[in-house]
Amino acid sequence: MGNSAKLTTGGGEFEYPVLSGSVGPDVIDIRKMYGQTGMFTYDPGFTSTASCESALTYIDGDEGVLLHRGYPIGQLAEHSSFMEVSYLLLNGELPSADELSKFETTITRHTMLHEQLATFYRGFRRDAHPMAIMCGVVGALSAFYHDSTDISDPTHRTISSHRLIAKMPTIAAMAYKYSVGQPFLYPDNSLSYTGNFLRMTFGVPAEPYVVNPVVEKALDRIFILHADHEQNASTSTVRLAGSSGANPFACIAAGIACLWGPAHGGANEAALNMLHEIGTPDKIPHYIERAKDKNDPFRLMGFGHRVYKNYDPRATVMQKTVREVFEALKVTDPVFEVALRLEEMALNDDYFIEKKLFPNVDFYSGVILSAIGFPTTMFTALFALARTVGWVAQWNEMISDPGQKIGRPRQLYTGPTQRDYVPLDKR
Repeated sequence: MGNSAKLTTGGGEFEYPVLSGSVGPDVIDIRKMYGQTGMFTYDPGFTSTASCESALTYIDGDEGVLLHRGYPIGQLAEHSSFMEVSYLLLNGELPSADELSKFETTITRHTMLHEQLATFYRGFRRDAHPMAIMCGVVGALSAFYHDSTDISDPTHRTISSHRLIAKMPTIAAMAYKYSVGQPFLYPDNSLSYTGNFLRMTFGVPAEPYVVNPVVEKALDRIFILHADHEQNASTSTVRLAGSSGANPFACIAAGIACLWGPAHGGANEAALNMLHEIGTPDKIPHYIERAKDKNDPFRLMGFGHRVYKNYDPRATVMQKTVREVFEALKVTDPVFEVALRLEEMALNDDYFIEKKLFPNVDFYSGVILSAIGFPTTMFTALFALARTVGWVAQWNEMISDPGQKIGRPRQLYTGPTQRDYVPLDKR
């Protein structure tokens, strides 16, 4: 603090404070600008606007840095667990062994869904998209858990946060089971968070389900890598919904709806579809040439990133994980061979290096999820499952901020000026 920025307009010169965070670019505080100048800023997509103050996640896209509460994502993915990262995001510090044990027990005790929600599922068509089901079911949770919707009560906020994190795997697994016509499985409290989800998704009542530790670790890493990503579209949606005082279940349902968009949560599905289109490794050079042709509609999906102008730090972890999963599951599908070969070529092709089109987390996660056995329609649902912890942590942070106001973006109006109504018989 201490620096300032000056704005000179026809009405005079105005000075605004420049604020500094612990790391990252400074920001110009323009909260008083409209009252002083009668003018707004114009920033479609809010790409140059800080909408809030947050201590959760920091991204430096140019340097390929992603930190959760200061901890590099690579270290967390390599050494931590999704439950530990969840605790970190919610509470600000890594837990002790005792704190982690208590947190895991709390989450485990909240994994069951109200039995009437099973009936709710049967109201959907059999071929309903899992995200459509998740939007509806998560939004409906507020009708079942009235005892945790008082957002002014910190205890209520904690309980609802735990419930959402705990129940999302159950909700997602039931969405999958409903789509394939198999019976729902109740959670097994003896399993880990991720192991329990795998069993509820792929297990059947007629036989025991044995969790593959390599698959469990890979999926847990994918959850960690998707836990939070600063003020992206869905997180901003959760914050905007929460700024009105909406209950937490409605806010997270809004985030799920936003995540459903193909430009946001559907990127890994698009990357896998691209690999299927290429088909076999021998066709890769042809498709790379097509990708370089600006007049060709074909685009390489899963390469480059809007935020990361360097290598996606999450992709570094996935690069190792994809090989572990392929080896453990004895994967022989040519699509997966295409993925590995395409990765190698992209990392060594001058065109991709020059444009910094490196494989991103979506390129790897789609391949891994497919190898595990998830259909592409479940990819975004898994993203929502993992991102729930980031959403509730961001929501909690926003509600706890005494300076928070209801979101109210402004506009540059370009419609007609005031005019008089013309009666129907005169038109």
